[in-house]
This record gives sequence, C-alpha cells and structure tokens, in this order.
Amino acid sequence: MPKVSVVIPVFKVQSFVERCAVSLMEQTLEDVEFIFVDDASPDSSMDIVRDVISRYPSRNARIITHEKNKGLPSARNTGLAEASGDFIYHCDSDDWVDTTILEKMYGAAMESGADFVYCDFFLSFEKNERYMSNPTYSSPEDVLTKGFLSGSMKFNVWNKLVKRSLYTDNGIIFPDGHGMGEDMTMIQIVSQAKQVDHVAEGLYHYVKLNTAAFSNTTSEKHLVDIKYNVDRTVNYLQKEFGDKYEKEISLFKLSIKLPFIISNDKAQYKMWSEWYPEANRYILSNDNMPFRTKVLQWMASKKLWLGVRLYYLLVYRFVYGILYR
Repeated sequence: MPKVSVVIPVFKVQSFVERCAVSLMEQTLEDVEFIFVDDASPDSSMDIVRDVISRYPSRNARIITHEKNKGLPSARNTGLAEASGDFIYHCDSDDWVDTTILEKMYGAAMESGADFVYCDFFLSFEKNERYMSNPTYSSPEDVLTKGFLSGSMKFNVWNKLVKRSLYTDNGIIFPDGHGMGEDMTMIQIVSQAKQVDHVAEGLYHYVKLNTAAFSNTTSEKHLVDIKYNVDRTVNYLQKEFGDKYEKEISLFKLSIKLPFIISNDKAQYKMWSEWYPEANRYILSNDNMPFRTKVLQWMASKKLWLGVRLYYLLVYRFVYGILYR
C-alpha cells in the first residue's frame, strides 16, 4: 500500500501542466502513486504529462484515460477508484505544489494521528503571489462549523490530505455531472473525520492565470450545479446530524451566495436576493466572518446596492485588480 495516492485530473491545461507534473514527480516523500486522469483532453496536455513521467522512471505514475470528456468530478472519482494509498491527495493540473507538500502533510498525519490534514496556500498571479492562511482548528467539528460552513475556511480539495477510508467506509464520492461546487464534498469528508491537523505553511500554489479553468467560467449550468451541490451537502448533513447545525447551514448558504455581490453585475445582485433568503437573518451573527463582509451582506439584505457596488470597486477592482495581478 503506498503512503499516498495523488489524483490529478487533466483537461486543456497544456500551458500549465508541465510545472504541475514536475512539482509532483520531485516530491521528497517516497512510496507515492500518481494517477493522472486524462479526461479526453483535446490539446497536447497528455503528451506533456507522458514526457514528464518518462523523465522520472523511478516514480509510480500512470495514466487512466476517459474515452470522452466526463467532467472534473468524474475524473476525481476515476482516480479514487484506482487509488490504493493509505491517504488521498487531489491536485489540479493547472496549479503546482511545493516539493515537500506530501512529506509535510503525511508527516503531520503520522505524528498527530489525523485522518484529515490541511495546509495554507498561495494565490499565484502573473507578477506576485498572495499568501492565504487557514485557521488552526483542533477538531473535525470545528473545521466543519467554524471553518467550512461559516465561510472562514475554503473547502477546496487541493490543500487537503485525507485518509482513503473516509471515502470508502462512508460511500463518499464526487458528484458526477455537477462540476461547479464539487469540492463541497470535503464538507462530507470532514464530518466523518476523527482527528484533524493543520500544516501552517503555504505549500500549494493556486494559479489565477488560466482563463480556461473550469472555476473561471460561468454559465446557467454552473449555477444549476452550485444549487445541486449545496442541496446535496445540506441533505447529507441533515441526514447525519438532524437539526444540530441549522445555524451553521444558514451561514454556509450565505457564504455560497456571497460572490454574487462581489460583482458589478446587477443581475447577480438579484440572484443574491433570490438565493436562500431564509439565511439572511444570520448575517450579523457569524462570529467567524470578517466585519467588512458582514457589512457587505447586510447592505445587500437592505438592497443598498450603491454601497455594495462601491465596496466592489474599492476592494476588488483596486486592491485585488491592481495590487494583486
């Protein structure tokens, strides 16, 4: 049994995948299997992957091919089904990792007995990077409620090392056919974890340059997928825990619709008003959300759209659009 199985879906990432694959092949942790899932990529991505793998013959790396494009969740599930490692790590093929990420996260798991380990990461722009820290929580329930559901911690798959048995023993897979928001699956996973650990280092580089990335595109289908995955997550938690997390689930709904008001699009303001209005009464009671974010959501709940737009122009267009690029 390998220590870690790394699952890497590949689709239309020819400009980015070499750096990703090299950063994985040069990991300092030994006894790792790397599973590249070719999701019927139409470009030269897989030729690049094959070339990189050929340079590292001592690595346990293989390619699984989809005959047709099935989408990101299906690619992750294909990799999961083939994985034999004690732990699972998902890496997106347009990003890259520190060469010590697996050694440090696996080492943390071995030292603490954690079955769920997360690390900090970088947002990588054209000219610089922004460090993204995560809060340190001591229990899976704190990660679930104070972190994921309250919106103070991202549930992305790519900075999490997870015991494979959390998937297999609980029948948890990614939502085939519903790609946008598929990483909400991590909420189900941590709800079943026994122990968590945090590696307080930026070990993953999330690239914000790939305009073709799935997360950088929007469509009606994507909105449908987000709704599907929110409902899937809420139903799972209610089935497992009843009404125990009623408030936290409402905070989760608020965090999901928050991007609609970090926008200059009035149509998205309307969507914010229409999505999960029952959650609005919890806006000011989220102790784990920054004050400025609560003010932004409060303005939206009162339809103070001029204030919402000024916030967007000042914070996102100026600070993130000019200082971070």
